[in-house]
This record gives sequence, C-alpha cells and structure tokens, in this order.
Amino acid sequence: MIPEIFKTLKNDYSRKTLLKDVIAGIIVGIIAIPLSIAIAIASGVKPEQGLYTAVIGGFLISFFGGSRVQIGGPTGAFIIIVYEIVQKYGYDGLAVAGMMGGVILIIFGVLKFGSVIKYMPYPVVVGFTAGIGVVIFTSQIKEFFGLVIAEKMSGVVDTFHISFRHIDTINYYSLGIGMASIIIIILFQKKVKKIPGPLVAIILSTIAVQIFNLPVETIGSRFGDVPNMLPMPHIPHTDFTQIKELLFPALTIALLAGIESLLSAVVADGMCGTKHDSNMELTAQGIANIASPLFLGVPVTGAIARTAASIKSGGRTPVAGIVHALTVLLVMIFFSRYARLIPMAALSGILMIVAYNMSEMDHFKKLLKTPKSDAAVLLITFFLTVFTDLTIAINFGVVLAAILFMKRMSDVADSRLLEHGSLHQDEEFSLSGISSEDVPENVEIFEISGPFFFGATWFFKDAISQLQMKPKVLIIRMRQVPAIDATGLNTLEWVNSLSRKDKTIVVLSGVQDQPWKSLEKSGLMDEIGRGNVHRDINSALKRAKEIISIHDDINDVLRHARDILNKKK
Repeated sequence: MIPEIFKTLKNDYSRKTLLKDVIAGIIVGIIAIPLSIAIAIASGVKPEQGLYTAVIGGFLISFFGGSRVQIGGPTGAFIIIVYEIVQKYGYDGLAVAGMMGGVILIIFGVLKFGSVIKYMPYPVVVGFTAGIGVVIFTSQIKEFFGLVIAEKMSGVVDTFHISFRHIDTINYYSLGIGMASIIIIILFQKKVKKIPGPLVAIILSTIAVQIFNLPVETIGSRFGDVPNMLPMPHIPHTDFTQIKELLFPALTIALLAGIESLLSAVVADGMCGTKHDSNMELTAQGIANIASPLFLGVPVTGAIARTAASIKSGGRTPVAGIVHALTVLLVMIFFSRYARLIPMAALSGILMIVAYNMSEMDHFKKLLKTPKSDAAVLLITFFLTVFTDLTIAINFGVVLAAILFMKRMSDVADSRLLEHGSLHQDEEFSLSGISSEDVPENVEIFEISGPFFFGATWFFKDAISQLQMKPKVLIIRMRQVPAIDATGLNTLEWVNSLSRKDKTIVVLSGVQDQPWKSLEKSGLMDEIGRGNVHRDINSALKRAKEIISIHDDINDVLRHARDILNKKK
C-alpha cells in the first residue's frame, strides 16, 4: 500500500495542476471553517476543536490517503455518537475511543477489509444516515429558536417535549437569524454555487448582530475567545476499565469513519474518473483518528460534500486536501478573534441544512418502494437511530441485513435428484450431447444450485432422503456452486461417510475454484478420493463407469469363487 500523494507527485505533476489544487484547497478550506465550528459545538465540544480536527485530520487523510481527491475533517455523521460519548465519559473518554477507533481502522486496512466495509448494505447506510439527520435537526431547535432551557435534553422525543414546554421563551431575533441563514445557504447553493453559502450566512449574520446590537447568544458569550493556534499534544487519561467500556463506541467510530470515507471515495471516483485504494484509505483514516485526539480534535473521516466541492473547484490530487488544511490553520491564526462574534442561531441554521442533506429524502423514498425486506431494514435502522442510539442501530441493521441476505441465498439454493428419464431436458446434458443412455445403471446424480453454505445445506439433506435404492455411485454435480463454507463441507463429509456405510462411492462433478480449494484445505478431497473429484460431468461419468466396471469384475470373481467352492462340496 502506497499513499496516493507519492504516486501523484511522481507522475508529471505540473504547475497548472498545482494552481488548480491550490485554488480548490483554499475554497474548500473556507467552506470547512463554519462547518467545523458548527459540528464541534453540536458534538458537545468547544468550537476550536472542530478547527483542530480539520487541520490535523484533514492534512493526514490527504497525505496518507488512498484517494486522489478525498477531503477529510469533522462530519455531521459523528455528531450524535461524539455527543453521547462526551456526555458519558468526558472529552478524555472521547479521545481514547477515537484513538481506539483509529487502531481498529489501521487493522482493517492492513487486513485488507476495505472491499468488505464498502459493501455495507445500502438500506442500513441510508437508514442510519437519515436517522442521524433527524437527530441533528432536532438538536438544533433550542439554538434556532433561542429558547431558554436550563435542563438537559436527551433524545428526539425528550427534546421536542422540553422545547414545547419552553416555547414561551422564544427569541425572535435568533429565529430571524436562523431562518435568514437557511435562506442564504439555499439561494447560494442554487444561484451562486462557487461562493460558499454557509460562510456568507455567518458573515452577514455576524455583521447584523454587531451593527444592530441584537440580543442573541454568540460563540463568545457561551465559550469565550477562540484560540489562534494549535494546542500542544495532549495524552488523554484513561484506565483499563474505561477502555473496556469504550470498545463498542470505538468500533462504532471505526465503522462510521470507514463507511463514510469509502462512500466519499467512491463518489469522488465517479466524479473525476479516478480509482481509490480502499485499504490505504482506511489506514489513513486510522492514522488521522489516532492523531486528532492528541491535539484535542474529534473523530475525523472523509467528507462527501467537501470532497465534491474540491472536485468541482478543480482539485485533482491530495495537494488540494493539504492546502485545505493549511487554509483552515491560517484563518484560525489570523482571524479566530472574530469567531467569538458568530451568533449561535446562524450555526444552527447551517447544521439544519447539513441535517436535511444527510437525510437523503429522495433515496429514502425510493428504498421504501424496494422489496419489503430491504424497506424493513431501512425503517428499523432509521427508527433505532432516532429513538435509541447509533451503536445499536448499526449493529442491529447489519445483523438484520445479513440474516435477510442468508435467507435470500437459501431461497435461490436448491438440490435435486436428476431422474434418468428427464436428463435430455437438462440444458448442460443436451449441450454436451449426453443422454440418459450415458448414465450407467446403479448411478444416481444429484445437482446442487447456488452457494452451499449453512443456510442452504438442509435442501441437500432433504434431497438425499429421496433415494429409495442405494446406488453404487452417487454423482454430486456442483457446477452451479460458486462457494462453499464449513457447514457445506461438513454436509459433504456426512454424505460421504453415510455412502460408505451403504457401499456407495461419492463422485463430485463440476467443482469450481473456491469449493475445490476448500476441499483441498479441509482434507475432504483426500477422504473422498482425488480420483473422484472432477471439473466436468464427462470426467465424472467416465469415473462412474470405471467404478461400476471394477465393482462388476469383483462380483464376477467372487461369484466364480463361490461356484468353485459349491462344486467341491
């Protein structure tokens, strides 16, 4: 695995490409600043911690990543899980969980799990992404309306209930700023796409608050001044008991970072015709998530919206991502003193737009029209995300999707006894010029269709029970078996042992590569006999005729010997 930046710079990196990358990096860096601040605050940490994450995480993801155009930073997908961890374990607990998640991601990359993670069931991804969007949107109600609420709110239902009880404390100036921010962002997205709407919304709302001295809460009134430099490296405090408790949150962070970064990389590949290295990308995500907490950052991953913005602005190499991180750092150094003036309502408007975009309503509606099982996975994952927590939603969604997948594989799997009289109707027999006359007496043929795994072996056992007479040779056709697992191997071993007791020889036909290797590795190839395992039906039938012939010869010898003994008597 080699980071993409080294491949890029080695292959004719021109001044023209550099200029495009620098421009794209500056643009996406400016876009990242208000988003990073808003995401950090919504996650329950200080605003500057979002900026630290964009600088450290963004730089490392671009430097070590396996994608040419990935832009890394804090994202909305992490808001809920980060908030929950911070509330329960404090920032040090979040830092430890993030670093543990980073280690898990590196392990995923080294073990080449990249191709596995990116195949996360689509209904699960859309379900928990839409659920996160709803939770984020709900969490911004207090700031958007400027409500005065002292009690702690947790969960969508609780937030709605408490907010409604305090509706009489609404601040109409905050509401106006929040609505104006949303309108500005939408207008700029549609009319002036090259200028980041969130930045314009923050600048205009901040100016309005200062000129008219509007009585609204700002970053400064809640958090004080925003530092203008990166902090010194910080080693989080923890103990073994806390590490055990943080294992599942860490795994959730790793899965979220892996899924979102690989989805972003796939989207980026489609936009600019590149191809990413998923395992190198996971490794880069791991490195970034280990380093980010050392500088008081939060979990980091590839950001789909910022990556798309970079591509549309001309960015084509990891240099754009590095420039993006440096842009955030320079703005923080020279302009952070103005961040304290930003109204909270403007940030809540930005996050509401982020939440709506995350919900992917069009995809959600389309999935509701898919097979009922997929729609069920979507809805269950969505409601679990909204009403319980993300860890339960992801775990349950993946398990449910896996069970449904196994059910579908079982539905398409089949085993059947091929009757001699119907062989001419079988497509492969007719194409091969084989008819029932080519199958000797005392030979039965079974065919298995589909993956032969633990969810499908009962079909085969049920089909075997159809045998009334015990044949001398049992041919098991596996031409339509692309894969076999341990349960399938065990079933074949059971059939072979049972057949031996009945003095029946098992012959395998049409064995593909994966089942062939599995037979060899498990030792079942030798138990059945290498001479009885074949790639095609012609060889298997030839072997069956040899067995029948040998069997008949032995019977002739035994019959002749009995005749001699009878004559002597």
